[in-house]
Formats: sequence, C-alpha cells, structure tokens
Amino acid sequence: MKFRPVIAVMLALTAQPAIVQAEDIDSGAYLAARVAGASDDYREAAHWFTRALIASPRDVWLLEGAMAAQMGAGNMAAALAVAQQLTSIGATSPTASLVLIADQAKRGDYARLQETAQAEGSGARLLDGLVNAWAALGAGKMSDALAEFDRLAKTDGMQAFGLFHKALALASVGDYESAENILSGEAAGTINVMRRGVLAHIQILSQLERNEDAIALLDNALGNDSDPELKALRAKLVAGETVPYDIVRNVTDGLSEVFFTLALALNGEASDTFTLQYARVAAYLRPDHSEAILLAGAMLENQEQFELATETYASVPQAGGSFLAAEIGRARALKGADKLDAALEVLNTQIRAYPDQLPLRLALADMLSGANRWEEASAAYDAAVALIPQPPVAGYWAVYYSRAITLERQKLWDRAEADFRMALRLQPEQPLVLNYLGYSYLERGENYDEALDMIERAVIQRPGSGYIIDSLAWGYFLAGRYEDAVEPMERASVLEPVDATVTDHLGDVYWAVGRKLEANFQWRRALSFDPEEDLAARIRRKLEIGLDAVLAEEGAQPLTTDDN
Repeated sequence: MKFRPVIAVMLALTAQPAIVQAEDIDSGAYLAARVAGASDDYREAAHWFTRALIASPRDVWLLEGAMAAQMGAGNMAAALAVAQQLTSIGATSPTASLVLIADQAKRGDYARLQETAQAEGSGARLLDGLVNAWAALGAGKMSDALAEFDRLAKTDGMQAFGLFHKALALASVGDYESAENILSGEAAGTINVMRRGVLAHIQILSQLERNEDAIALLDNALGNDSDPELKALRAKLVAGETVPYDIVRNVTDGLSEVFFTLALALNGEASDTFTLQYARVAAYLRPDHSEAILLAGAMLENQEQFELATETYASVPQAGGSFLAAEIGRARALKGADKLDAALEVLNTQIRAYPDQLPLRLALADMLSGANRWEEASAAYDAAVALIPQPPVAGYWAVYYSRAITLERQKLWDRAEADFRMALRLQPEQPLVLNYLGYSYLERGENYDEALDMIERAVIQRPGSGYIIDSLAWGYFLAGRYEDAVEPMERASVLEPVDATVTDHLGDVYWAVGRKLEANFQWRRALSFDPEEDLAARIRRKLEIGLDAVLAEEGAQPLTTDDN
C-alpha cells in the first residue's frame, strides 16, 4: 500500500504539550523520570513518573510522560487511567485522545467513538476518518461507513487507505465480490498492499470459490516455501478447501487494523516510540494480532529495551503463523540482553520441533557467526544450505556468503572461495561479496587484477562505504601504488572514523609516502579504537621500530615504489 503521502499528516500527532503546573515537585523522581524517558526505559519511566505524580497530580508534563511510558510498556489500562486524569483537568493531548479512542473501540462504544472521531480528537484526519467509518459500521450505519471510506479515498494522499479499509469492511459483512473488486484494482487501479492485505485478498478469493486465482496470487506475491503459514495456506487451497476470511472478522478487528496499518506507515518516518504506541493499540484491540505484536517487539529491539522486547515476542500465540518469527525475535532480544546461551536454546528448541524451517536454521547460524563461533556457525549454515531448493535462486546468495565468511575465518580457504563464487553466481554484482572476496585475494597475494576489478565494481555500487573504499586503497598499497592509495584511504578514514583497521591502514599508507609523523599519529589513534589483540600488538611494534622493520621481522617484502 502506498502510505508515504500522508506521513506528514500523521506526524502531527507527535506534538506533546509541555505544560508544567506550578506545584511542588518531587525533584528526585522528576529527574529520574526524565532520564528513564530519554533512554526509552518505559518501565523505569512509568515508575518514576507515577512517583512524581504523587506530589504533583495535576502536572500535565508528568501525566503525559506517565501515559506514554505506560503505553510503551504495554500497560494500556494504566495509560487509560492517566488519559482520563488529563481529560478531567481540561488538558488536551493527542496521545490521551489516542488512548481514549482505543478504550472506546475496545468496549464497543461506537456512538461515543464516532463523536470523538468526528471532533478530530486525535488530531489526525486520516486516523479520525478511518475510526469514524468503522465506528459507523459498528453502529449499524453501513451506508455512512461506506460514504466515509469513499471520502477518504477521494482525499489526496489517503486514497489507498480509504479503499483498502473499505474492502476489509465489505468483506467483514460478507460482501466478498465488492471487496475483491477493490483489491484486484478493477475499481480504482492497482493497490499495492502489505502482506496482510495480500492474505485478505487470498482469503476473499477462496470465499468466492476462486482457489486457483488465490494460489496464483500467493505464489506471485508471497511465494516462500519456508514460511509454515503460507505452506499450510497453499496446501488448503490446492486441496480445494474454502479458506475462512479472518483478517478482519468484525468492527473491533477493523479498528485494530487501522492502528496497525498506520503503524506500518509511520515505521521509519516517525520515532520508534510513536510507532510503538500504534502497534500497542492494535494488539490491545486484537490480542491475537501477531504482526502488530512483532512490530512492537521490533520497535523495542530498536530502542534496546530487550527485556520488554523478549516479553512482547513471547506473547505471540503459538498456534499462529507468526510464532516462529516471534521466537526468532525473542532469541535476538535475549542475545541483545547478553543472554546468548538462552537465545541459542530458544532457537535450538524450535529447530528440534521444526527441523525443516530454513529461517530458524539461518537465525541460529547468524547468531553463532555473530558470536565468532565459526566452526559451529559453519555447521549451522551447512544445515541451512541443505534446505535450500535446488537450483538456488538469486535471493540465497547471502547464505553462501555468510557460510564463506565462517570458513574463511577457520582458514578453510578452498571451501570458502567456492561459497564466495557461488554467491557471485547467484548475485554477480553484489558489493559485499565482491569486496570480501577481492580483499581476501589481496591479503593472500592471489589474483591481483581480478581482485582489484571486484573491489572497483563494489565501490561503484557502494561509493559511501568506507570499508569497501579501504579495500580499494589497500589494493593500491599492496601493489606499491602508494600515492594512488592516499586519497581513497583518507576518504575511507573519514567514512569510518573510529575503525581500528581502516585507521591502521591509513598509517601504513602515510608511512609508505614518507609522512611518518602522520603515520605514527594514525597508529596511535588506531590503538584507541580497541583493536583485536593481534592487530594491537602489531601496531605497537610499528610505533616502536617502524613499518619497514616490522615487515622485515615478518619476512615480508619491503615497501617498493610504484614505477607505473
């Protein structure tokens, strides 16, 4: 679905009043609340805002902070109590209106919900319009609901939202023909929809006894044999079963979908905190909305709130199709919380239960690789590769590339090179593969011309990557083209200003062109960036006796001047 034209409208919701009442303030709690809030520590923030409110129960800023913290922590009941307190003192707040709308929707108070939406209580025309339309449907006013959806569909930047939710509403009351007419694009052109929109369309086609069309849509839009939910769905369609329509079963589901749709639209455009609030409301209205829960977990991961993220992922129902994705997310969050063993156990437990699931195997392999457990990671990638359909398609290049890195780190070069080459066969101009393989050849003193060509191609595709530009400069250095190496190495250093290896390389290049004071300065800088011990020891030795003497100690060729 094309969401971006209305992002500016949605961002208006982020405005937060900064009114502080002239009351006594618990300064300790106030400062603790500010610190916790600034670091997105929702639980701590909720605790300290609540404590500060004891001394200043009418302080609007504290009430706003407490409400936002409770929403972030997933405590909608507590957030509602604060929103009601804000309303009782006459304060206006977009966030409070958001919470009140969620409460009215949850209770099915459609008359009040329409009043709130029509008064533009949230401050956003799109949200209020969608809420008003669904509330009208809940009140039994189908014609009013359709009119409101149509009004949104005719509003600049809101067409896709209005049409999409109109289709969901029609399907929820059994009018699958009209819903399919919208989703197929026959009524208003093609609507690019998210995954749930495609699933809704597939379900609607099945309800219309068009399983072949549903299979074609599934294969074209979501084809992925590794997804257990899609595999089960496809099997039912192939068997001729009528798949139930359950994306939006009723008005409450529809209102949940409003918040989820807008959360997706805001993701990456607004702050993670704001996106999280919408995802929390979607899951509050529909506790089995696995994708809303996954989105909330992802936002919490982004904010490094790993404990809350772990708990959020764990709330995804096991029976749902998103359960394995949630378990992978839970494992990531545990790893983020420095609980690697627990994270690995989560993945291994699911692998024992679902041994043929490629995403689980890849998540385990990636996690082991990230922990520098190369031998275990290689074995995990072996198991993943065994599940890749043959011949592999282009998208699997990353699996071979990742396994190649683990093999290269174990000095199993022949196997690593074969995997790098396979990755390039699948994705010939992939800059990460071109750079890694080219750099490896340079370090091994092999295939210099091909290696430099690979790196130059990688630079063309990633001109802003300091690491790839470093490889290019290093290729010039190893060939004795020291003057050629200076400019790209300096550029790499600007792009990666605190990388020990890049800074060390810059020192070597400066040394090679006679700028020895600058070389020593860069080597000292490199030591300050916490390099691995082998590199640190070599840098210290260069500072003691110089690069030429270190090369002589290592039995390497001395620096030479480029004669070209």
